[in-house]
Amino acid sequence: MLMKSWNKTGNKSLMTLLLSLTLAMGVVGCEGKATQPEEEALPVMNQSPLNDFSFVNQEGKEVNVGTVDGKVHVMDFFFTSCPTICPRMKANMLTVYEEFEQEDRVVLVSHSIDTRHDSVPVLKEYAEKLEAGVPRWHFVTGDKEEILGMAKNYMVAAMEDSTAPGGYAHSGAMILLDQQRNIRGYYDGTSAGETKTMIGDIQRLLDE
Repeated sequence: MLMKSWNKTGNKSLMTLLLSLTLAMGVVGCEGKATQPEEEALPVMNQSPLNDFSFVNQEGKEVNVGTVDGKVHVMDFFFTSCPTICPRMKANMLTVYEEFEQEDRVVLVSHSIDTRHDSVPVLKEYAEKLEAGVPRWHFVTGDKEEILGMAKNYMVAAMEDSTAPGGYAHSGAMILLDQQRNIRGYYDGTSAGETKTMIGDIQRLLDE
């Protein structure tokens, strides 16, 4: 009889203890979800307003500050005959283009640094091969010194270099800018992983 009494009492106490622990874990779990820290905003990387610009795209139309004003935009520098990093960069930029093809608040601008060769018809053919076009993605040309100056403005390298493959050396960066033309991030244009990160950051800027 004593053993039976102890079993009933012991089992009851054990069940009470387990129930209390379960409830306590549930409260901790709920509180943990509720107190997750918010994601920090992307930093602003430029200390002064970026220069105005005016170039011509693959359709022969002017691309200027008004084209990107109020939009999240991505800039890069390339040339159509580039034998090294440009094909990978454009494959990753195409991923961005396809992700936001229907989003009017996103614009991509690719600057050709080989202004002698990359005429409007050459850029148009290049864009058509990628199956990309305006108004979402502009491939632009213009005065060589102005385009190289824009690269400096965006704080990336782009220059003529007779020792480099194709005669030009340039950064592989994709540069993310917000609706006020502030630089908010640099991403390796040859990396699929960093491209995915930038896609997420573009959405963050759209949601700000």
